[in-house]
Amino acid sequence: MDARGGALRAFLTVLGGETLDAAFAVLDEKAELEPRDRAFARLLVLTALRRLGQIDDAIAHCVERPDDLPPRERAILRLGAAQLLFLGTPAFAAVNGAVQATRSSALKGLVNAVLRRLSREGPAIFAQQDAPQLNTPQWLWQQWADDFGAPAARAIAMAHLDEPPLDLSVARDAMAWAERLGATMLPTGSLRLRDAGPVADLPGYHDGAWWVQDAAAALPAHVLMNALPEVEGAEIADLCAAPGGKTAQLAAAGARVTAVDRDPRRLERVAENLRRLRLSATLLAADAAAWAPGHAFDAVLLDAPCTATGTMRRNPDIALHKGPDSAAALDALQDALLAQAATLVAPGGVLVYCVCSLDRREGAGRVEAFLGRHPDFERIPTQAVEVGGLTELLTRAGDLRTLPCHLAEQGGMDGFFAARMRRDARLRTLKPLP
Repeated sequence: MDARGGALRAFLTVLGGETLDAAFAVLDEKAELEPRDRAFARLLVLTALRRLGQIDDAIAHCVERPDDLPPRERAILRLGAAQLLFLGTPAFAAVNGAVQATRSSALKGLVNAVLRRLSREGPAIFAQQDAPQLNTPQWLWQQWADDFGAPAARAIAMAHLDEPPLDLSVARDAMAWAERLGATMLPTGSLRLRDAGPVADLPGYHDGAWWVQDAAAALPAHVLMNALPEVEGAEIADLCAAPGGKTAQLAAAGARVTAVDRDPRRLERVAENLRRLRLSATLLAADAAAWAPGHAFDAVLLDAPCTATGTMRRNPDIALHKGPDSAAALDALQDALLAQAATLVAPGGVLVYCVCSLDRREGAGRVEAFLGRHPDFERIPTQAVEVGGLTELLTRAGDLRTLPCHLAEQGGMDGFFAARMRRDARLRTLKPLP
């Protein structure tokens, strides 16, 4: 199988409802692509997903009813258009690859004609398009406009169009590693690389000097640790812990971490990363909504399951798989996780709730509901100094709220929400654990 064949298979799998990662995991298990071909296939599928609205609009200029095309032929057209119009693939290569993929199809001639026309007329078509709006589902655009304002909605959609840079968290000597890697240190403390190449080939990977973690994803653990009188030796529970970046942050700071996740396979990935980083934590496969260890913690970090719309610049398939009711379907689970997490916090201890979602319902909405039911907890506002002086990352209530358009000139960041709360220190006994 060549790169285009792998891209087509993965693209059809994603369009069929699977995640992008799952689609490529199947290819990886079968070892059907060489590393270079895999990299191109993934880039091609990511580009097609990011620009799908524009691609479909362009194809509609050439095909009267594109929705009536068979799924395979339509996917071939979309991938061909992505190569022609966004990846700079020579027209003969993009068209020939698509024709070869349809050689046994009665629509081979149509695919050939459409792509040849797009190679001539595509740039003029695209020049007339509103790229951010075309590539964003209307329900998401409206949600962002309602929550953050119309200019922010456009800025978020713009941020989703580009390949994001690589962010790293470093356990120690961040400045020295920034110099060695040729990385930029962001105001929040993360290191940022562009055109990094294979991660495992970078200096320090095999030495366990750093781990991959988006700059926004690194902030919830940071604000949690800032609220503790002493991090070293503190007992911290990291709930829904995979893929483990926050566990690594806490462990690197000297905390005694118990990382809980319901998926044993994802926990094994956490274990592998911790071994590479030469860090230790207790890993438990359990449902965090029911986990009752029988003792309390100095702090609890809950990175709750969510719609993950804050990560769309890295995972553009989310736009296909979520809808306007997706967040509502998670209300009960998020509330149950928060309620159980609260029982694990010692008097005077800290609870941080976070989600990689842009939906207010999953962020501030859940926290406000929790505080209304738990008067023994109060919000601890995050201060600007804790996030590199970037006041735009904070809400009026003092919660963390990053958007993909923040740090736009440096390459943006994922969308994250985090609220920090403290349990009343005057309590002498814990509520009975279930």
